[in-house]
Amino acid sequence: MGNRLSKIATRTGDNGTTGLGDGTRTDKDSVRVHAMGDVDELNSNIGLLLCEAMPDDLREELVTIQHDLFDLGGELCIPGYQMITEAHVARLDDLLAKYNADLPALTEFILPAGSRAAAVAHVCRTVCRRAERAIVTLGKAETIHDHPRQYVNRLSDLMFVLSRVLNRFAGGSDVLWQHERKRS
Repeated sequence: MGNRLSKIATRTGDNGTTGLGDGTRTDKDSVRVHAMGDVDELNSNIGLLLCEAMPDDLREELVTIQHDLFDLGGELCIPGYQMITEAHVARLDDLLAKYNADLPALTEFILPAGSRAAAVAHVCRTVCRRAERAIVTLGKAETIHDHPRQYVNRLSDLMFVLSRVLNRFAGGSDVLWQHERKRS
């Protein structure tokens, strides 16, 4: 890594372009840059979630996910490069099974609410869904590997499950949508 980040303000983006990892330049509003930005925003929101109280094993798993997301951003930054593999997706499947196993079955939709940690996990879920849409859009415009799309798809599901876990960790439960509630 050396001196790669020794100069942050390069002024090379003043014309509305940015450099990709392969040395090429692209417009800052390209679909690739949108996807990279959404993944970066997701990673930042997971960092915010990590400021909350949670079980230690969950904290470590989220830190691993942050590293995965940094690798995913790297993959998106270098056209044709692959960093996210089937093993990354399988790890999320395992986490989904682990955390979903002790949760009660859902009988109603839930609101993105409850404890602060659960609410932040819901924000992560929605940002993850946006990142997924951006990756799908990129895949329609350029050739990309399947695993990044699969990874964020599983991760958004995991963030939903973790919001439920975090509500219970805080001593609460799911906040159910009341379909019969009167609205004025």
